[in-house]
Amino acid sequence: MTDDPVVLDTHRGMGAQKATELRRELREVQDDQAALRHRQAELERHLFASPAITWADAAAKARYLIELFATTPEGRDPRRQQVIASALADLARLADPADALPPTDPPAANSR
Repeated sequence: MTDDPVVLDTHRGMGAQKATELRRELREVQDDQAALRHRQAELERHLFASPAITWADAAAKARYLIELFATTPEGRDPRRQQVIASALADLARLADPADALPPTDPPAANSR
């Protein structure tokens, strides 16, 4: 007697092997989707647990919602895709303090 496991897939016909493989792949996809939904719920709890403190925090929340909308049928419209890309670029630009405009000098009290 040997301790090697018997691989049952080799004893099945091609149709049964294919059906078994499809069931295994479907289960993997379902598990991956469940894990993704869990991670998305965790992200949403973290993002929306409290009000934004900085503009960068607010931009991160807005970016998340815009990207979520972009995955919907309405968001896939080519015109809306342009607006979404523009809005995301604006958020990235405005949320980055390195890209902020330099402060202007205050006007002199007596400039006459």
